[in-house]
Amino acid sequence: MSLQKLRRLTGLLLLLCLALQAAAAPRVLEDMAGDQVAVPARVERVATVGAVPVLNGLVFAVGEGRRIVNGLPEFARKPRWGYQAVFAPHTARLPSMQNADRTPRLEALLGAAPDAVLTMDRASADALRRAGLPALYLAWRQPEDVKTAVRLLGRLFDRPQAAERYAERFDRMLTGVAARLRDVRTRPRVLYFSPKTLTQPHLVAEWWIGAAGGDSVTDDGRSLESRSFTLEQLLAWDPEILIVSGHDEAEAVRREPRFAGIRAVRAGRILVAPCGAHTWGNRTAEQPLTVLWAAKHFHPETFGDVDLVAETQAFYRDLFGTALSAAQVREILDGGPQGVPTGN
Repeated sequence: MSLQKLRRLTGLLLLLCLALQAAAAPRVLEDMAGDQVAVPARVERVATVGAVPVLNGLVFAVGEGRRIVNGLPEFARKPRWGYQAVFAPHTARLPSMQNADRTPRLEALLGAAPDAVLTMDRASADALRRAGLPALYLAWRQPEDVKTAVRLLGRLFDRPQAAERYAERFDRMLTGVAARLRDVRTRPRVLYFSPKTLTQPHLVAEWWIGAAGGDSVTDDGRSLESRSFTLEQLLAWDPEILIVSGHDEAEAVRREPRFAGIRAVRAGRILVAPCGAHTWGNRTAEQPLTVLWAAKHFHPETFGDVDLVAETQAFYRDLFGTALSAAQVREILDGGPQGVPTGN
């Protein structure tokens, strides 16, 4: 080999080494609290702690469910969350990595050695970083925050196009619903609530009820996550549609004599929020589907031609990377599985 060729080969090898070093160098991401967090160049393993079904849904939204290294916590090991194991089957065999109070189980997390930990609790993120784990805080107060969170995960997994695909689908679905509602003049009075505690515990519901063409009776401009009210206030509101998060709650409303005079109960308009990765009425990556589902129930004439099963199948296929059967989607729309999820 000539000296010139040897020098050329040496130069190419040097460039290759530099490129490999650059690829292996850690990256610094800014989480949703503005904290700088160093993560590996390639994230292969991620743990979720706290609001695990919500966080997992965000990971699913960029098609990276296979990266999750923890199972569901005890509170979510119920049939209602059965589709978590459809979107990420391997997680059904994994242990939880948090305590009953949703605080991180530090020893388990250190043993799992994730490349990143996701949490929606600022104190947990700080504690995990002090222990040497790269923890990212994801905040969620306003509806638009879900797109910010997904974009952060797009950077974490180096999947920016997947994150933008989610944001585009979010905007397109919301724009489509708003266009249909443009000429609607009447909006039903709606209450999404816990009948046991007489609370509306999810601030995001004020947004999706309005976006779907309803008037939320609890929307008084509040900024707190939860709103309590009295039976007298509920009767005075006299909502036309009641929405609950489970069939047991719907049955409790029907059996409760004190609710018998409410217009929604008299008309039989008691809806159970769908549940896929998470309950659609709560904070979830499935928010665009929530709005479409609610709009179809609030204004059946205006949205009569919308095939909610097909729309839901497309959402999960295109974003989560999971093909669901029509039967599975109907189960989700009916409030989630009551037993083991149906197969494909």
